Amino acid sequence: MIVNRRRLPISLFLVALLAAATSAAHAASPCTRTEVLFDQGWKFHLGDAPGGEQPSADDHAWRTLSLPHDWAIESGADASNPSGGAGAFAPMGIGWYRKHLPTPAISCVRTVIQFDGVMANSDVWLNGHLLGHRPNGYVTFRYDLTPFLNSTPGADNVLAVRADNSQQPSSRFYQGAGIYRHVHLQQLPLVHVEGWSTVVASSNITHASATLRIATVLRNDDVSPKTAGVVVTVFDATGRAIAHTTMAAASIPAGATSAYTATLSLPHPHLWNLDDPALYRVHVDAVEAGRHGDSEVVTFGVRDAHFDAATGFWLNGKNIKIKGVALHSDIGALGMAAPLSLWEHRLRAMQAMGANAIRTAHNPVAPELLDLCDRMGILVLDEFFDTWTVAKNRYDYHLYFRDWYLKETRDTVRRDRNHPSIIAWSAGNEIHDTPHPEIAKPILASLVAAYHEEDPTRPVTQALFRPNASHDYDDGLADLLDVIGQNYRPNEILAAHEAKPTRRILGTENIHDRATWLAVRDNPPYSGMFLWAGVDYLGESRHWPLFADASGMNDRTDYPKPDSLERESWWADHPVVHVVRRVALAPKAPTDPGYELEQYRPKPTALHDWTPADSAPHTEHVEVYSNCKEVALQFNGSSLGSKSLNADASPRVWEVSFRAGALEARCTDHPAVVETLRTAGPPSALRLTLEGSEPGRGFDDVARVRLMVVDSRGVPVPGAVVPVAFSSTGAGSILATDDADYSYSAPFSSTQRSTYDGRALVLLRGSAAGEVHLLAKSPGLTTADLTLHVH
Repeated sequence: MIVNRRRLPISLFLVALLAAATSAAHAASPCTRTEVLFDQGWKFHLGDAPGGEQPSADDHAWRTLSLPHDWAIESGADASNPSGGAGAFAPMGIGWYRKHLPTPAISCVRTVIQFDGVMANSDVWLNGHLLGHRPNGYVTFRYDLTPFLNSTPGADNVLAVRADNSQQPSSRFYQGAGIYRHVHLQQLPLVHVEGWSTVVASSNITHASATLRIATVLRNDDVSPKTAGVVVTVFDATGRAIAHTTMAAASIPAGATSAYTATLSLPHPHLWNLDDPALYRVHVDAVEAGRHGDSEVVTFGVRDAHFDAATGFWLNGKNIKIKGVALHSDIGALGMAAPLSLWEHRLRAMQAMGANAIRTAHNPVAPELLDLCDRMGILVLDEFFDTWTVAKNRYDYHLYFRDWYLKETRDTVRRDRNHPSIIAWSAGNEIHDTPHPEIAKPILASLVAAYHEEDPTRPVTQALFRPNASHDYDDGLADLLDVIGQNYRPNEILAAHEAKPTRRILGTENIHDRATWLAVRDNPPYSGMFLWAGVDYLGESRHWPLFADASGMNDRTDYPKPDSLERESWWADHPVVHVVRRVALAPKAPTDPGYELEQYRPKPTALHDWTPADSAPHTEHVEVYSNCKEVALQFNGSSLGSKSLNADASPRVWEVSFRAGALEARCTDHPAVVETLRTAGPPSALRLTLEGSEPGRGFDDVARVRLMVVDSRGVPVPGAVVPVAFSSTGAGSILATDDADYSYSAPFSSTQRSTYDGRALVLLRGSAAGEVHLLAKSPGLTTADLTLHVH
């Protein structure tokens, strides 16, 4: 993992490369490391472009754009697209990218390109030379450009990328298309810290001290041997140097590497935990002839995390339940090109529900998302594969698994192992190989060995599916895992633990029902659970026009559903009270939806409003979700009584005769905690509300604005479906709109959007310092406007 690096704007970086020849003669130290985001000024062509890798190829008519870029989300869905419902009926195919860069004017550097993710089957060329091929669109990979740069300083070079996901279907869920994550360009001294080689492990943790073991590797890309040592300095969050050590110099042959290891004591460690995610930085400096050359900065945390067979999961001496959600990598309206501000909002919404963990379903995520989890105090189950050698789709990863799985596992563990948020690795999700133990067991054994070799500090799990049917508990496959993970059927994994009490167990995927939560809550060995899913996601639908899955606790715009409100009353540490109308019995959920998730446009069974379609007198079944000891209910100021907390976490229930007015629930032990539902009149106006930060000008600085349909008193109108025309003027623009409906209506890039259940979402980014003005209009309703300030 490479984080907190020195970065320059790309223009200054290229100028620095060209100017370095003059300054190098007077420099007091060797060349130093520099890294920039290499996202700006790419040329893009949709469709194949034979010969596009050649420098002489004509790209003047190609579109100029910035990365990250998911071209599939731009075009909208269509029933005829071969990606089908699994791929959100999105267009797939071939896309080409090209970018120019000059040759550095100095010879003491290596130039390295890093792609955080290209979907999919990518080929990368420099000046017509093929640098490599990667089939997996989720992995980060790097190429050394130096051997193929034109030799003349300042000469033009052409980098070309071809991404091909034309063979469909290739996934069970939306994957996107193109260079959808960041690209980094590095300048490295000839003697440098090898990529992803630095690892920091902590042990012997007490209040007084912790032992840090720091290992790294220096590479010598010079033509002659070099003698180099390593100086390590640890800094706390304030920037104060608190520990320091030197690793003895060693002779490194030309073109070879040398490993270095040191142990040092960290005084009074500030532990990383959920409420106070303290982080440290370690500076790893290569030293030649007494001069500091290359320097890498790595962020890490100090914490003691482990699973126990009898008592579950422990963090820093505290026994906690893992309250997790599984999240796919799409961010809704912007697809796979996901700005960090939207991820931060999504994770905060999950934390507000009481979640303390995420599962990266079912692939490595962008490195900046893991950085965010580190900063926010969120536990991560880092998952790698949705398939091994047995297919789930005709063109999925099973075609490439044998050739690539160990390399991609090792690369990703090396990239991610310094993140304190990661508590376990998952070797796969519902792998179809497991009914064939002669195939699956050798693969799993090799994966576990690779994880342990690259990171001996974390356990390995796997999301087993129907292990009783595939005999995973009987044939020894499950016991190859450090922590046994099972999707659904909590009674089975508890029985497996009872049969062998040394097993450490975890619910890797679970439905929303109360019985599953009680199985986790009331059984100490059950370390925790990951709900399927945290948020609705694109794809995994069965028929047009449905193009998204509805299994999330929150909808695609991160608005909480009634299930999310009830979960908050079970999981949150803060006092909670919510009121809903139960309008139908919850459908019996399948024991393990697994590969065959129910696909339909769901009819809600609970509604978070006091506006029934039938306004005539009738009885409403009211449920109050709360963790308060006592809750009192009032209707139009009259008491309906109070009820105590149920030991089985079931809601408190009232039968209430409906009349228009206000229904209020209050925690009597926390009187300030109250929720009121009011009867809405007909739609009268639109309302715009900023959710979170105002827009910035960078890729990651996207603002969210919620639109609500309200009545003449400002009460939200549930179920309102009205057409809305959005427009913006000033120092910013609309990127996308979304209504959270599962049925496709228009591309997300459209500024014309009908509300769904009275709501919609607008995403905006700034283009310059100043103000951006957002307008929302609908026939017959009062227009809404909002002014935002671009930072």
